[in-house]
Amino acid sequence: MISVVLVDDHSLLREGLRRVLEKEPDMQVVGEAANGAEAVAIVQALEPDVVLMDVVMPELNGIEATKRIKVSNPTTAVIILSAYDDDRYVLGLLEAGVAGYLLKHSCGQEVIQAIRAIHAGDAVLHPAVTARLLVMAARTPGPALPSTSGERPTERELAVLGLAASGLSNKEIATELALSLPTVKAHLVNIFNKTGVGSRTEAVLQALRKGWIRMEDVTPRAPDVGAQEPI
Repeated sequence: MISVVLVDDHSLLREGLRRVLEKEPDMQVVGEAANGAEAVAIVQALEPDVVLMDVVMPELNGIEATKRIKVSNPTTAVIILSAYDDDRYVLGLLEAGVAGYLLKHSCGQEVIQAIRAIHAGDAVLHPAVTARLLVMAARTPGPALPSTSGERPTERELAVLGLAASGLSNKEIATELALSLPTVKAHLVNIFNKTGVGSRTEAVLQALRKGWIRMEDVTPRAPDVGAQEPI
């Protein structure tokens, strides 16, 4: 069961999202918040798998709330609901620790698929966009989080990370490395545990900043539409 917290200052939007998500057998909305400060407190108390977060809110905006959540609950993945899609704007979200973002006009099915994708270790952003933004982020000053387990990813895990950084889906990575899809997902879970993060986007960014994978390993590749998992 994927536990979800909804954060938006419009109660009508939260109610709509709750109705959509609670129809899914693998999802449970465990809490709601009307502003960023409430979100931080609720996430600390409930430790959800995923947070759906608005950006423009009273008391504490979504970006600042995400930063605080990633300090207190690093393995919780935050998906931003936004009305903007400018590269510089999205780059700021990635640097705050966001796992992905959706535009507010996304339909309910897109939100459901995004939550499942993030929880499975896949990406929500378009692969080419993800790769480009990660390269931009890795070139900007920013802290590399300490490895919570003290372990460095294995060579096979780094190979998975390198392909993820290039924009490949889990299914495409499995094909590229001649692995099963469950094995790729297991490698991603191990990577998340070692880096103390909750999504592949964060893991790739940390790997770039730590020097575990090199900039030249990140070559945006055109997605294979037939191989993409639904996002």
